[in-house]
Amino acid sequence: MANRSDTSDIWIVDDDRGVRFVLAEALRDAGLSVREFEDTASVRGALRDATPALLITDVRMPGEGGLALVDELHTRQIGPVIVMSAYTDVATTAAAYRAGAVDYLAKPFDLDQAIAAVQRALADKPHAHAPVPAPSAPSHALLGESAPMREVFRLIGRVAASDLNVLITGETGTGKELVARALHEESARRGKPFVALNTAAIPSELLESELFGHEAGAFTGATRRVAGRFEQAEGGTLFLDEIGDMPLILQTRLLRVLAGGEFYRVGGRELIRCNVRIVAATHQDLDARVAAGLFRADLKHRLDVVRIELPALRQRRSDIALLAQHFLASAAQELKLPPKRFSKSALKALAQRDFPGNVRELENLCRRLAVIASGTEILPADLGKSVEGPSGDWTDALRDWADRALMQGEADIHTRAREALDRVLLEAALAAHNDHRQHAAAALGVGRNTLTRKLGASRTRRKS
Repeated sequence: MANRSDTSDIWIVDDDRGVRFVLAEALRDAGLSVREFEDTASVRGALRDATPALLITDVRMPGEGGLALVDELHTRQIGPVIVMSAYTDVATTAAAYRAGAVDYLAKPFDLDQAIAAVQRALADKPHAHAPVPAPSAPSHALLGESAPMREVFRLIGRVAASDLNVLITGETGTGKELVARALHEESARRGKPFVALNTAAIPSELLESELFGHEAGAFTGATRRVAGRFEQAEGGTLFLDEIGDMPLILQTRLLRVLAGGEFYRVGGRELIRCNVRIVAATHQDLDARVAAGLFRADLKHRLDVVRIELPALRQRRSDIALLAQHFLASAAQELKLPPKRFSKSALKALAQRDFPGNVRELENLCRRLAVIASGTEILPADLGKSVEGPSGDWTDALRDWADRALMQGEADIHTRAREALDRVLLEAALAAHNDHRQHAAAALGVGRNTLTRKLGASRTRRKS
């Protein structure tokens, strides 16, 4: 018996009766016919006799989850399907879009938003996309449960599978490279290289060679052919961080590559074709730089095909406790230190801070606390000690740590203290100067070679 198509019916699948009722009533008020189901088994039973005009399903339900149903309906060309979930992260949203969902609603959602999504999906019928093979689930470093981060996760999931160029904007320290990596890991290019370049950290006279490579003899010191970042990223993703600081002359060369997909190495005559997805990032207002004549408008349009705006940490305060606990645990594990925990009052105090350095500043703070905070529980007083400068009482915290270490008979405390001091100063200076080593060295009052040597030694100790 052929299935009857209920062209006016919207099917809602959710084990939460309250969610089903509220959403169904809102859709009925909008003039739509609705059927409700509490699990995927009942949907499959109904599919024997009818098909919906559109299906809305939760992701996590007792028994079989909603994504398996989405995948089946997509294979049978039944739909469209909208997914909703209270558990919004990059992997889940990307999996939903790969399975064939046309939209993703993060719970709790606005009913007007849900109705608009339904009407948009119905207007776009018929909907058919070729299924994308599912990758192995990556472990994304992006964390957050706030509404702004849920929107970021939704955007990543939606555009990752495309080959469109993406511009990531946000203040320094908000995690732009993490978003770029997530876009790569959830794309069809995930098996190819992900190559990152901070364009602000490379002297302008060397940046062209870094991007496009050079031939032997192209300039003084060029003794052999070197592949640039475009060649290194062939087939994969090239992440250009702080693109707003790129010199105008290199903007012109980059534009030619984006327009034609080909380039020459510095000093070379061989035309090289490239297949690279560009993800760019900046903390600057590119529109303002275009207006000031500092950035090419045509390059901006090439890069700004899809924009993902990362919120500042002060705009997602509800995520601070989650991030702080994660960073503290990670630091203790990495530095091989006894685990510590934040008191409730300390987490509350953290949530009230503005963190001008955003997530990076919070991570550095947690790393310092893992090293110098007294006891196993971090209190509000520890937060003050860890961020005060030389004129404050940070030396008191150092004295407390030394007293405790000596009483416990620990060895090599002088070496450990010096290593921790070097690491903290290096990380803070690099974070403050966007990983520009020369500027960071100048701020610390040391030579660039000294900073590079200490940084290498610090990384070697972490790996050992």
